[in-house]
Amino acid sequence: MKLEIYADVLCPWCYIGKRRLTAALANLADRDSVEITWRSYELAPEEGRIPGPTAAEAMAGWWGEQASARIARIRSLGGAEGLELNLHLARPVSTFDAHRLGKLAADHGGADRMMELLLHAYHTEGLNVADPQVLQRLGGEAGLDTGEVRALLAGDDYADQVRADRRRAAELGVTGVPSLVIDDRPPISGVQPVAELHRLLERGQTGSQGIPATPGHAG
Repeated sequence: MKLEIYADVLCPWCYIGKRRLTAALANLADRDSVEITWRSYELAPEEGRIPGPTAAEAMAGWWGEQASARIARIRSLGGAEGLELNLHLARPVSTFDAHRLGKLAADHGGADRMMELLLHAYHTEGLNVADPQVLQRLGGEAGLDTGEVRALLAGDDYADQVRADRRRAAELGVTGVPSLVIDDRPPISGVQPVAELHRLLERGQTGSQGIPATPGHAG
């Protein structure tokens, strides 16, 4: 079974969804038969490398009086998965280079580890994931060669792959993150209870055509 995960580092729901998906996969029969590909989906391609307002401040602008309750809910759901989501520290920036770093890690079999480090750096530590020095350190923690990471950040390797992921997302009908695509079927939300994700993955393994199409969270 081929499983594509459309995600962005800026999205707290992607961190929550990653935890739940890991749990769902752990109990899946024939787990080794699942081929996982992390796909890039930039939520804010217009952002630059210099951090601005925090995610919490941005959410206050989007949601007004509802912001505090919605932020508290995100933090609570994250806490239930063992995550510390510090939306008052995280500051949205461009994730293009972070996605390129993820592609490099994928070529070395470390895409999941790289995504975990990026999500933790942004959502828990409040680090600037557009800063080349931060990305170089995270790449090293993921086991990547520092010279390769340095060369990546100095050039444009994997840029075409990141852009291709966005085009593929549009073709498949992905409109938010996290979204899961099983064997090229319509996308489903990656933020569902573990039991439901497990059920959907089981149906995917058996080739069921009854997997409902549900959009990912917008982030």
